[in-house]
Amino acid sequence: MEFLYEYGLFFAKTVTFVIATIAVVTIVVASSVKPKSKKGEIVVDDLSEQLTELKDNFISSTLSKKELKTYQKKQKAEAKKSQPAPLPRLYVIDFNGSVDAHEVDSLREEISAILTFADKEKDSVLVRLESGGGVVHGYGLAASQLQRLTKADINLTVAIDKVAASGGYMMACVANKIVAAPFAIVGSIGVIAQIPNFNKILKKNDIEFEQITAGDYKRTLTLFGENTDKGREKFKEEIEQTHGLFKSFVTQQRPSLDIDAVATGEHWFATQALEKGLVDEINTSDDVLMAQYENKQIFKVSYKIKKNLSDKFAIGLSSSLNRAGVALYSHFSKLKP
Repeated sequence: MEFLYEYGLFFAKTVTFVIATIAVVTIVVASSVKPKSKKGEIVVDDLSEQLTELKDNFISSTLSKKELKTYQKKQKAEAKKSQPAPLPRLYVIDFNGSVDAHEVDSLREEISAILTFADKEKDSVLVRLESGGGVVHGYGLAASQLQRLTKADINLTVAIDKVAASGGYMMACVANKIVAAPFAIVGSIGVIAQIPNFNKILKKNDIEFEQITAGDYKRTLTLFGENTDKGREKFKEEIEQTHGLFKSFVTQQRPSLDIDAVATGEHWFATQALEKGLVDEINTSDDVLMAQYENKQIFKVSYKIKKNLSDKFAIGLSSSLNRAGVALYSHFSKLKP
């Protein structure tokens, strides 16, 4: 019996490994056959309709049959009184930023779509922003994308539920209004750069490193060469210049800020950030939406990449094989001799 148990467990491990290998190979092969660039599409979800369904479902679950019937009659009567005029639109965009800010590719498409149709006199945009920041050029472009809205005189609100720090705040400060949840992290108007140096390890192992540049400052700090005080000084100068540009940008967007007091690289909770003028209101994005639910038509706008057949096949096969392998291994590991 013990032999059968050991054999079964070994068999399960082997099958799991083989399945995982097949899945990886399938994904690699599928991803390598991509002669054409991926195309995406704008997807619009009616959040007003979703909120109405949520409200109706809640009411039908909490009222008695008699109360529900009375409520529905009242709603129908009010609807017949007058034909309501078209409501202004609120467009909602979600931006969950990574370190490299690659999400800006979708953001630019979403904003372009809104700009083709939005009425600057009536419509507005809400960006639900979550980001701890990242590369300067990526978040600089993301902030510029949001500026396209304000330059078109479309009212922009940024809602921060968790964090908008560093590059995230660079984006947020563009808005006409910044709303943040009480414990959201805000600020970090600073610049950081760090790089390891393996020169001592190379020397210890008698490994030479050659680096040839044209121009005194083509490379200031290096991973493998021996860094110099001159290189460090230049690198720090570049960091200071970037910080100066960051401060200048924030000041242009929010001139009432005491920029020297808030551009120390520190971050604060939203309640503290409100006192310093970094945000305008303490609230959650959910409450912002609910406050405008009655008088605006709310649409969520997102740009989604279309998955081709090979992508869908690879993802489906990988998921199925992985579940099968885990189930098989779990079954045998639970058996006892």
